[in-house]
Amino acid sequence: MTQNLLITNIENLVQVRSTGIDKLAGSQLSTLPIVKNAFLYIEDDKISSYGTMDSLNPEIYNQSDYLSEIDAQGKSVFPSFCDSHTHLVYAGSREIEYVDKIKGLSYEEIAQRGGGILNSSKLLNSVSEDELYEQSLERIHEIITQGTGAVEIKSGYGLTLEGEMKMLRVVQRLKETTPLIIKSTFLAAHALPSEYKGRQTEYVDYVVREILPAVAAEKLADFIDVFCDKGFFTLAETAKILEAGHKFGLIPKIHANELALSGGVQIATKYNALSADHLEYIEQAEIDAFLSSQTMPTVLPGAAFFLNLPFSPVRRMIDAGLPIAIASDFNPGSSPSGNMKLMMSLAMVNYRMTAQEVLNAATINSAYAMGVSDRAGSITPGKIANIFITKNIPSLEFFPYAFGSDLIETVILNGEIL
Repeated sequence: MTQNLLITNIENLVQVRSTGIDKLAGSQLSTLPIVKNAFLYIEDDKISSYGTMDSLNPEIYNQSDYLSEIDAQGKSVFPSFCDSHTHLVYAGSREIEYVDKIKGLSYEEIAQRGGGILNSSKLLNSVSEDELYEQSLERIHEIITQGTGAVEIKSGYGLTLEGEMKMLRVVQRLKETTPLIIKSTFLAAHALPSEYKGRQTEYVDYVVREILPAVAAEKLADFIDVFCDKGFFTLAETAKILEAGHKFGLIPKIHANELALSGGVQIATKYNALSADHLEYIEQAEIDAFLSSQTMPTVLPGAAFFLNLPFSPVRRMIDAGLPIAIASDFNPGSSPSGNMKLMMSLAMVNYRMTAQEVLNAATINSAYAMGVSDRAGSITPGKIANIFITKNIPSLEFFPYAFGSDLIETVILNGEIL
């Protein structure tokens, strides 16, 4: 039987919300509710109650024969991170391309030489499903220790019917065998396979007519995504794929404006995408499109840092009243890290976000960006008890400030201490 858990003497209980809030925008991002000298009570796998220590009802100790207690004196408790954009199911690394980047080659130049996504596709299609699962499971365990409790995982390295199905079956196995909340995204429109060079329209038809129906038949995806950007898929192709996905009930999420003002934001908002991600290139037209939509602008600080891309104008976006989510983009080519604490630090340095803003962007808003606001993203009664306890830290700001330090002491997912 699952033990109930009482955490006492918490220095800072962070991101407490008495009622569910699905997202925060503009100036709301700077507000982060914290309870000092707090307790947190977990029943089975859910958050039950919280408050100051002097409000702790002693009857809690008599309500269960299966009560464990943790004394968190000097420590902080956070809701687990929600990482709403990853590609963590992949085979093998791409560190040689990292060297090529250092030597001056651009992302597009590496892709044109057969590197990038096509390199990952070749590696993925050369391994078995079991091997792919084992490699991916190691990364899942890694991000769990780094505080992530919910993660979205995309396909897009298969680029064939067999390869895409293999990836999404691995994601399904991860859903069934790990304690994380996992959402899956169908992203066959990630790159153009070399055998379709000069025949992009044919590949889009292949995605829509053959791969997508097979994925839908096995119910392997929650979302559908397209890399709508310069050198990848056009607005018309993106629209065709999203419309096909809609017929199968798949919610859009878009790779947009990483490489240029591609129109990706506008098509994301037109098709009611849950999120539009990357956003290195943003002007007033994109801001206006977001303001008139429910689409979550999502920035990927790891990818912008690793690829040395322009930084998204996040301060301008927040000042305009937009929400912002942060995700890792964990993948072998452009962001080989799923460490959300590091992503918060990069966002503070490069986007000039405050500690409060990045924490909101990596929890409540990123939960929205992957459709799990009802279950995750805050310390709220009734939500799943996915939290972590830090080591002794002097302040909230110290957590992202010490960007190279492992400050997480205890991880709790579904009410279980891992």
